[in-house]
Amino acid sequence: MKVIIDAMGGDNAPQEIIRGAFLAKNELSADIVLVGDEALIRQSALAQNLSLEGIEIVHAPDTITMQDPPTAVRDKTESSMRVAFRLLREGKGDALVGAGNTGAMHVGSTLFVRRIRGVRRSAIGTILPMEKPLLLVDSGANISVTEEFLVQFAQMGSVYMKKIFGIEHPKVGLLNNGTEDKKGTELYVSTYQKLSACETLSFVGNIEGKDIPFGRCDVLVCDGFTGNIALKTLEGMGLFVMKKIKKMFQSSLSPKLAYPLLRGKIKALRREFDASEYGGAPFLGIAAPVIKAHGSSDAEAIKNAVRQAIHYHTTGIIDDLTALFANAPDKE
Repeated sequence: MKVIIDAMGGDNAPQEIIRGAFLAKNELSADIVLVGDEALIRQSALAQNLSLEGIEIVHAPDTITMQDPPTAVRDKTESSMRVAFRLLREGKGDALVGAGNTGAMHVGSTLFVRRIRGVRRSAIGTILPMEKPLLLVDSGANISVTEEFLVQFAQMGSVYMKKIFGIEHPKVGLLNNGTEDKKGTELYVSTYQKLSACETLSFVGNIEGKDIPFGRCDVLVCDGFTGNIALKTLEGMGLFVMKKIKKMFQSSLSPKLAYPLLRGKIKALRREFDASEYGGAPFLGIAAPVIKAHGSSDAEAIKNAVRQAIHYHTTGIIDDLTALFANAPDKE
């Protein structure tokens, strides 16, 4: 399987992206295409003493920055992201991984790869490392949504959790400010009713923010604005807790003496809080695998995003979504 990687996207590009590509090639036996400024890619690989043998490089002289508007992927025709999308559309790779501008990746996947027929909006599905894996849909792609979008997010998320984690009937929850069926905005009240009436979903009702970590559902549905705030809050809380634990062990002699005995468990806890262990987040509803890695991804996270791309491709999720929405009205 061939995975296209935007080498210039992300806070740690190109160094960590290139190292991640190197790890993916050697540990996952993936065919890799790196897209970006070829001279910079080769210089970075040389500085890190990494061999690029067997890794294809496609030159793209321009870059989309994190400050660029989402439409930059349309306007910057020679940017690494735009060229990567072109390669995917032309069938010169099976999947695309990028750690760059989320809005630009969303626009690019919609314009150049296209949505599955019948899917109204694609959405970012992010696995949250809670008591058990929880898929948050949407975690940042769509600020404005309708009831129909949210129901489709639930349907796509359910397919994902069934195929990736083997959950036969994933429980779906609606992120809201209360558990009662009349809670929230008019949009969320009507969405609750539509989800309740959908016989193909295992809808368990509204989920409050305080209940997110405790496994009440497998798929948590919301608009991208709300979802991104929830995601960043949980990421921040994870870092906060680990910082507090570290400070506790540095506070006095007794905790310092106990630390060597607990080092393994603390490292395991840190991994549980680390969403990058699951790889990147797919744009659910796009007709080819497009995986969004975290903007601050290091090499290990990029490797895991490539693993996610391979798994997403080989499990047939896109085929299942295509069949699911085959009879849905294809309208804007």
